[in-house]
Amino acid sequence: MEKIIRGRAYKFGDNIDTDQIYPGRYLELTEPEEIAKHAMEDADPTFRERFVKGGIIVAGKNFGCGSSREHAAIALKAIGVSLIIAESFARIFYRNCINIGLPLLICPGITRYVQEGDILEVNLETGVVKNITRNTECKCQPLSEYAFRILEAGGIKPLIKKKLEEGGD
Repeated sequence: MEKIIRGRAYKFGDNIDTDQIYPGRYLELTEPEEIAKHAMEDADPTFRERFVKGGIIVAGKNFGCGSSREHAAIALKAIGVSLIIAESFARIFYRNCINIGLPLLICPGITRYVQEGDILEVNLETGVVKNITRNTECKCQPLSEYAFRILEAGGIKPLIKKKLEEGGD
């Protein structure tokens, strides 16, 4: 896993729920490539056409609220989102992202600091976000050591598989 992530910001507001991230009418889809075709469809119908792989989603408070289903996190990872930074996250969405290996950072005030299309460079270890476009910098809450280990393994399943192969607990 890259510890420094650089990408274009795609900005959203507060209370973006899982139905806006991945509409429930597509729940029958199971392949990540098919799920990705509907990422952010109800939050911004133009997102999929505008999005460039490696982009960073920046959002306000309570990102990922609503349903506990994993499709929302899978859609964002499958389309190629490299990182989500939000002022706060719904707890289950946060856990789902970490479990599938999609990094996210909590950063109060980030929506005042970043505009749509800005280029960001983020250090996942320190939580420092450099806004390359505006030549400014801010600090997010760094990931916990355990969350970082899960992300480095590529998700919770690869981490558990690795531990079992090593004979560890």
